[in-house]
Amino acid sequence: MMLIDCPFCGPRDENEFHYGGQAGIAYPEAPGELSDAEWAEYVFMRDNPRGWLRERWFHGLGCRTWFTVERHTVTHEIRKAP
Repeated sequence: MMLIDCPFCGPRDENEFHYGGQAGIAYPEAPGELSDAEWAEYVFMRDNPRGWLRERWFHGLGCRTWFTVERHTVTHEIRKAP
């Protein structure tokens, strides 16, 4: 079990949250002009480091807010994103 510290509700069980993916991925400026290969790159290709990764989380069973944290992909330790 992971304990995620919601910035508004405090520490809560991971079951209250929904994972939103890697943080900092910008939506394409002209999505209608992307090729299939470019769409695949945008949708599927993400960093997969062994270590700290910035992630988006949604507190669906609480304040219903999106926020960013850093999670260690090996230990699942979570800390506030800078």
